[in-house]
Amino acid sequence: MLLMQLKPALARAIEWLDEARQGSPRMNAEMLMMFVLGCDRAYLYAHPERELTADEQERFEEAVARRAEGFPSQYIVGHQEFWGLDFIVNPAVLIPRPETEHAVETVLALAEQMEFSGAAGRPKLIDVGTGSGAIALALAKELPKAEVHACDLSAEALEVARINAARLELTDRVNFNKSDVLDSVVRDGSFDFVVSNPPYVALREADKVQDVVKRFEPTMAVFAGEHGLDVIRRLIPQAQETLRVGGYLVMEIGFSMSEAVMGLLGDWDDVHAVPDLAGIPRVVVAQNKTPK
Repeated sequence: MLLMQLKPALARAIEWLDEARQGSPRMNAEMLMMFVLGCDRAYLYAHPERELTADEQERFEEAVARRAEGFPSQYIVGHQEFWGLDFIVNPAVLIPRPETEHAVETVLALAEQMEFSGAAGRPKLIDVGTGSGAIALALAKELPKAEVHACDLSAEALEVARINAARLELTDRVNFNKSDVLDSVVRDGSFDFVVSNPPYVALREADKVQDVVKRFEPTMAVFAGEHGLDVIRRLIPQAQETLRVGGYLVMEIGFSMSEAVMGLLGDWDDVHAVPDLAGIPRVVVAQNKTPK
């Protein structure tokens, strides 16, 4: 094997990824090199002449080959940032995305305005379909007094979530349980928030989904029936039983879904959509109705 220096190895990888029509080839090549060398981006630019060892070059080329085939960089390096926190990810969980941070922001904004009736005024919340634990752990970090629960149908996803809780030193703050939506949760009307990034992609629109999502991310975390509403239809009545009067359901939704989802919330109060930075409705909020 002819060993290469860092700069030409990166240049070859960028060309390889560009020819494979993988987006952001430079960013991906640099991310994979940082992963292999265990360094930051500044090191790459400060040491262009650094010669790779045979092991480093082999590992880098293997990683680039996987990325060229479409395998997500986040799964290759095993990490993804969310809410300023570093999460372990693998193909058992959906890769956390910046758009989901709007759900976290929405819960935090509502929590500032609420009075909590639980122990010592502690908010009580549950993240449904937690995956990597991104939403639950971000909220546990931001709401140190909160009682946080999280559930998922996938045992493999829950294992990843528990690993992330341990890495972020939040194991004692979040209670993880296996549950299909809220089937296995005690729905006793004691929760202040039910928050979820449910699967919401319609099977009839599968051809519009990025190929990398269809091929590599968990199908059960992406698709939800012909119209994308199967899980949401189940979640809404279960959330109503789970929430206290005045508690909130906060759900991330897909593009152009806001009217359909809000139409399912006819007997709730304060039903509204929260837009993302582009003005697209990203989160639907509904308050459990106060008895008349």
